[in-house]
Amino acid sequence: MRSKVFSIVDALSRPQKQAVFLTLDLVLAPLALVLTCILVSNSLFPVALWQQVTPLLPVISVLAGALSMLLGIHRIQLKAFEAKAIIKVAISSVLLGLMMAGLIATSGTLPGVGAVHFSLLFFLLSVAARFGMLRLLQWILRQGKPRHQVLIYGAGTTGVQLAAALRTHDSITPVAFVDDDSNMHGLTISGLRVLRPDQITRSVNQCNIKRVLLAMPSASHARQAQIARMLEKRGLKVMTVPSFAQLVGEEKLVDHLAPVIPGRFLNRTQIESVLPEGAEAYVGRVIVVSGAGGSVGSELCRQLLVARPKRLVLFEASEIALYNVERELREMAEDTDVIITPVLGSVTDARLSRMVMQEHKAEVVFHAAAYKHVPLVEANPIAGLANNVLGTRTFADAANEAGVARFILISTDKAVRPTNIMGASKRLAELVVQDLAQRSRGTVFTMVRFGNVLGSSGSVIPLFRDQISRGGPVTLTHEDVTRFFMTISEAARLVMLAGSFAGNDAGGEVFVLDMGKPVKIRKLAQQMIEAAGYRVRDADTPDGDIEIVVTGLRPGEKLHEELLIGEGLLTTPHPKILRAREACLSELEMATVLRSLRGAVAVGDAEAARDVVHRWVEGYSVPSHQQVRLNA
Repeated sequence: MRSKVFSIVDALSRPQKQAVFLTLDLVLAPLALVLTCILVSNSLFPVALWQQVTPLLPVISVLAGALSMLLGIHRIQLKAFEAKAIIKVAISSVLLGLMMAGLIATSGTLPGVGAVHFSLLFFLLSVAARFGMLRLLQWILRQGKPRHQVLIYGAGTTGVQLAAALRTHDSITPVAFVDDDSNMHGLTISGLRVLRPDQITRSVNQCNIKRVLLAMPSASHARQAQIARMLEKRGLKVMTVPSFAQLVGEEKLVDHLAPVIPGRFLNRTQIESVLPEGAEAYVGRVIVVSGAGGSVGSELCRQLLVARPKRLVLFEASEIALYNVERELREMAEDTDVIITPVLGSVTDARLSRMVMQEHKAEVVFHAAAYKHVPLVEANPIAGLANNVLGTRTFADAANEAGVARFILISTDKAVRPTNIMGASKRLAELVVQDLAQRSRGTVFTMVRFGNVLGSSGSVIPLFRDQISRGGPVTLTHEDVTRFFMTISEAARLVMLAGSFAGNDAGGEVFVLDMGKPVKIRKLAQQMIEAAGYRVRDADTPDGDIEIVVTGLRPGEKLHEELLIGEGLLTTPHPKILRAREACLSELEMATVLRSLRGAVAVGDAEAARDVVHRWVEGYSVPSHQQVRLNA
């Protein structure tokens, strides 16, 4: 039967539905008059009174229909029949009551109080009939449709309006509100009880709730993200509801987390943004950049492109990274004579390395390719040492054989007295370059050492930004950890400038970039949180937005980095570039290192590879907190 009624209702056009509502008013007015007669006569069958008021029935019916059309009551949809519609019905009832009073005074059929009874009865019948039809219609429309029980998180204005909108939905039923405000707990708003957050689990289990509607548009982005994560951990699907002001365009739907400009947290003056002196060393040259798709490598390519080299060879092992950087640089070089040549391959490939150097007649090589993520290399020492050490030797040998004028290794402060395999591998790479510098007759080998680069892949800036955007917490490995920082563009410019200095001495120099004072990472995290418009949540501000959580130092991580192995630094023509002459291994010692390392890599013996590092890398040590784990 329900399906038949549904098919009839569904077939009705809008004018037909309005005619039904108008007919309803035409019928309810005479019915209210009949019930009024029963009330005033105190009898169920006041036959004599009915005979007197019968002439009034068509009159009052027509009047009710006219008022319904005049006030537009017949055009109000059932699902929109709420406060304003009820007020219109009340106005219609009062006006109809006044008309009835006039009819009664003229005919004398009913006592004066009958008009009041009639007005009230007509109002009640009109409202009750429409709500009854609405419930019947909902029952019909929900035939065979699954019902989704939902919680509304937020009992404010948006939540209440959302609950009202869902009352007439054919498949969604709001079960209760959840709110953080303790003053609202236990209240009933819009027919729904307001629960505490810790009551969610019980309500979910009792009502088989699968999703929660987050109706807190005024809450901070961080708070919304925290609530969403808390709910998702309970297996609930979370949907965020914007404010109604946002829906109509009065407020912009913007992310509260503004983009972070990396250099703003350095707390020191940066190098000038113009191309530094020394760029003439690369004009019209054939330049090879390994690791060209990486953070530093790609920025170095951009800066080199401004110097107008003859050819820029992009040597990269990652296909997608090479594709992206080659496409970008090709667009930049569109109006120039610079030739962009992408080469897909690894620096450990001796044949490919020699072919690239010789075929393109390379003149300058920037070796930026390296595995640099400390925890990953620590977990994969064979891969890290093979790429960073043996790869450097292979690539440098190829450059030497091809008669390249300059070979510049991009190194890191983690190479100084390293506590991890990544840092040790970079120190061994430095030793490889120093060894070749002593024996090379044509190629000048040198290296540039600097600290962390802001905004590079794996650095704390993107990590913190991502954590802040998700509402925190921001993870810190140690309260006192510090790091040297430099922006990518600043590092690339100084690397280029240091590369132009190479060869002024006998070669083998370690150029150390002036990184300023080390930055405390906790302070950096606080600055980023505040720059995003939030407050740090701690013991002093328990109502803050984002918490900083200390997770403990990672394997191989140091509290403080260093830039110099020995003592003292020499100056260069640029105040931000210093020069160091550091001790290196003899030719025999270097051959022993490489032979032992190649043997360990060939058989995949990680312990033997670590033994090589322990024996030959000066200052290499495992931090005490890790040694305890190893002993355990």
